[in-house]
Amino acid sequence: MKTIERAATIAQRWAETAPPTRAAVLTAVADALDAAGPELIPLADAETRLGAARLTGELARTTFQLRLLAAEAAGGSTYDVRIDRADPGWPIGPRPDLRRYRTAIGPVLVFAASNFPFAFSVAGGDTAAAWAAGCPVIVKAHPGHPRLSRRVTDVAQQALGPWAELLGLVEGESGGVAALRHPAIAAAAFTGSVAGGLALARIAAERPVPVPFYGELGSVNPVLVTPAAARARPEELAEGYAGSLTLGGGQFCTNPGLLFIPDTGPLVDLVAERLRALPAVEMLNERIAEGFLAGAERLGAIPGARRVVWPDGLAPRLLELDLTGFLAHPEAAEECFGPLGVVVRYTRFAELAPAVAALPGQLTTTLHAEPDDELLLTELRKVLAARSGRVLWGGWPTGVAVTAAMQHGGPFPATTGPMSTSVGTASIERFLRPVAYQGWPGHLLPEPLRDDNPWGVPQRVSGPVG
Repeated sequence: MKTIERAATIAQRWAETAPPTRAAVLTAVADALDAAGPELIPLADAETRLGAARLTGELARTTFQLRLLAAEAAGGSTYDVRIDRADPGWPIGPRPDLRRYRTAIGPVLVFAASNFPFAFSVAGGDTAAAWAAGCPVIVKAHPGHPRLSRRVTDVAQQALGPWAELLGLVEGESGGVAALRHPAIAAAAFTGSVAGGLALARIAAERPVPVPFYGELGSVNPVLVTPAAARARPEELAEGYAGSLTLGGGQFCTNPGLLFIPDTGPLVDLVAERLRALPAVEMLNERIAEGFLAGAERLGAIPGARRVVWPDGLAPRLLELDLTGFLAHPEAAEECFGPLGVVVRYTRFAELAPAVAALPGQLTTTLHAEPDDELLLTELRKVLAARSGRVLWGGWPTGVAVTAAMQHGGPFPATTGPMSTSVGTASIERFLRPVAYQGWPGHLLPEPLRDDNPWGVPQRVSGPVG
């Protein structure tokens, strides 16, 4: 593929750029996308049905994360420089001069997502992270918004100027598979379904030279409500859950599809009341709409499941199970992409820890509790953290902050790489690899490893100076 070959020819030069240069290039793309917003937002709406307000906010998030990762690259902390000067008195024997840093892994293939046509697409978070790491990017466009993908590519390439080969675009399922098999691709990132992600992960692993594959595959994001919280604020919880479940038409990877509540109290009825008041949603495309309806019917057929809210069409839906029935049918914890919630009623709060421990890996888990509950929660906190990458006390999992401390990832099958995040400044780390230089003359070292530190990057130095 000529697009990948062109990216490969520029890869080493981009990896060796000084941090300010790299940051300026990312910022230029952000500026260009902001300027093109009046053209891009209607185009995105025509292909995704997400609405101008939602897409305006998403484009703002996209350009913000480009600038945030540009600032991270400019600071130089991503190099993680460690310098151990030669030390003849090292306790286990003389130590040579060792200098370690992280550098770009090489060209990265990004599979764009259906539900975020800006933020997880051509110039989205994966692309920004790879550029900030010093890697060119090839994007496999999502078939749900092909015209937008092409236009964003044009805008970004014009902004990249002499670095235009840092971004390439391929289309079609066969094009994506061929790109993943190309020997120049050094890593891949994916956001989508479990089936699609696992198929691509196998291809990445079975190449003659396997490459890292960072896949975000799916999550039902369980929410647990203690009896005290259910008694203290049922209206607030019902309002919050219904809003988070249906945000974005239920088409976010962080919508809370699973709600554990006590088996007494009005909470399920309050949630149902709010869901019944909501209109049918616009799904991203017909394939996703058909998948939602099929998934809803599959879950609705689970023995013992009560169809609390079950309208015709694409309006929000709600199922209810008792904990025994839920545990007997693991498929009740499978993601149904769209506005469908499963309420699980428990009798004793202590039953929840083993129930959550038995769940597949999640992006998030959320606990709603009261201050008097804290003595009950130490062990549960550990269970929640073991099953997810982000653990919320109160609040709702929809809305992923783009910041330094965000973890958007989790144990399999939420992701294929639970050690990494696809959101926030730490997302850059996926596309870096460590290299150590031993005993090299100082003037031949990469700039981040030199004693005179011409780029001014943070360095952790140990050992004698002379």
